[in-house]
Amino acid sequence: MRSIINNLKKSIRILLTLFIVNISNTVDGVPNPEEGNEEAVEIEVDFSKEKGPMSTMWAWWGYDEPNYTYMKDGKKLLTEISQLSPVPVFVRAHSLLVTDDGPRAALKWGSTNVYTEDEDGNPVYDWTIMDQIFDTYVERGMKPMAQIGFMPKALSSKPEPYRHYWKPGIPYKEIFTGWAYPPNDYEKWAELVYQWVKHSVERYGKEEVESWYWEVWNEPNGGYWQGTTKEYCKLYDYAADAVKRALPTALIGGPEVTGPGGESASAFLKEFLDHVVNEKSYATGKEVPLDFITFHAKGRPEVIDDVVQMNMGKQLKDINNGFEIVASYPSLKHLPIIIGESDPEGCAACSEADYPHNAYRNGTMYSSYTAASFARKYDLADQHGVNLLGAVTWGFEFEDQAWFAGFRDMSTNGVDKPVLNVFRMFGMMSGNRVEVAGDLAYDAQEIVAESVRGDRTDVNALASKDENTACVMVWNYHDRNENIANPESLKINLKGLPSGQVLLEHFTIDQENSNSYALWLEMGSPQNPTKEQIAELEKAGQLKLKTSPEWIDVANGQTNVDLMIGRQAVSFLKLSW
Repeated sequence: MRSIINNLKKSIRILLTLFIVNISNTVDGVPNPEEGNEEAVEIEVDFSKEKGPMSTMWAWWGYDEPNYTYMKDGKKLLTEISQLSPVPVFVRAHSLLVTDDGPRAALKWGSTNVYTEDEDGNPVYDWTIMDQIFDTYVERGMKPMAQIGFMPKALSSKPEPYRHYWKPGIPYKEIFTGWAYPPNDYEKWAELVYQWVKHSVERYGKEEVESWYWEVWNEPNGGYWQGTTKEYCKLYDYAADAVKRALPTALIGGPEVTGPGGESASAFLKEFLDHVVNEKSYATGKEVPLDFITFHAKGRPEVIDDVVQMNMGKQLKDINNGFEIVASYPSLKHLPIIIGESDPEGCAACSEADYPHNAYRNGTMYSSYTAASFARKYDLADQHGVNLLGAVTWGFEFEDQAWFAGFRDMSTNGVDKPVLNVFRMFGMMSGNRVEVAGDLAYDAQEIVAESVRGDRTDVNALASKDENTACVMVWNYHDRNENIANPESLKINLKGLPSGQVLLEHFTIDQENSNSYALWLEMGSPQNPTKEQIAELEKAGQLKLKTSPEWIDVANGQTNVDLMIGRQAVSFLKLSW
């Protein structure tokens, strides 16, 4: 019914354009009606109607391979990520307690060798690699979301086989080796955690470590934990007690389940929260400490009729159900929630060559999906009345891999992908979120129910306002990556602005702008680009102004901005006064 109404509204607008002359401010050279642009989609932004804080829940990143952190391109990307955010960025990495004497960096693998034992079974601690990782964060003003995992070889209840050699195309389950098992000694496990937190306080200071988040394990409802739910609760309790003994004011949380939109993950999350609320700690016999709650949310793209089709609805369903579960515990509802991985699908290291549905990752489909999905995370948190602190983008970089290989990453060989520019847009938004309404807009629950399918695209916006600026992020998203050449003409009605003149800056991510991938294709897809080509690609990877900044008039708090936005594009309007 809604699609019929929207189509009727479009038809009415076409007729009205025969009689109405558009006199609004124009951005991006919108064609005149006689040039064929007779239909415009309307979006209304009312800056006087606040919805809630424009939090920086987007300023969280994570990745599987911790040793990429201090490598050449890893350091470069972390610097860029730290610079795009007005607040410290949090970083989450797997395998921080994994044992390995050999090469540490590989797909889905990393290690620090912090814990081994001598021939008498006594602990031997070596913080060299851990310090290298955390120093890289702290030097950039970033903060660890310190993941307590995985199991050192000497503590694993099933240590062999331990090291895996996974690569794209090999069954994913083969990564789950000895590091995924419960400890053979929970007291030694707790002592390792205690020594880690104690060392961190000694190296970085109490005040700094108090601002970190410590979490226990990753996706224990799946292959990452080769134990039971009760064994995870015991693992958590011993780790949480150790953290609090080393630093009573430290923040500890879990359980990092994945997919609470499904029954098994929901059951695991509820059993863990029931343990916290109703049971005593396995380690102390006292109350179980919990300072924040974590779970994961993933979409599920596929290739249908040779076209990549995303499933944002699957990801938002995970988030919706996770929020609903947390909200059902009155004593826990106030706790911060961190979506520990929040992505279009589940394997960052699975390349496009072996998994064709990952073809969305290099171009603008990833960036438009990111804009549209993050906006709905705010909406779902509002609807459930929960405290959404962070949503971790599980996408970093893969050192010394092929150019644009189709990994889920923010950059390739040091060149930023279009998706990173969405976060540069988020970094300019502050103050409070404000009300947005639009002709083609989906609301969050519609996407949970049906995703973004059929003839109707999601043309929508996220807007914010502070004392001296107002920002509008606009996207044209659809789950199917087709009809890219069919742009929408938009009329954005802005209300609640200060009267007088305001400075308008217009940034965009599309096929011609802020898009290193499009330029790389135009170059002929070189796998050994020249220094000159790399410099061009690096420049193309930055966020670009669509047009020169201009001063526009605001009368009675209102003005209009017209623009064209292609399918899978994102535009950003910043108004300053």
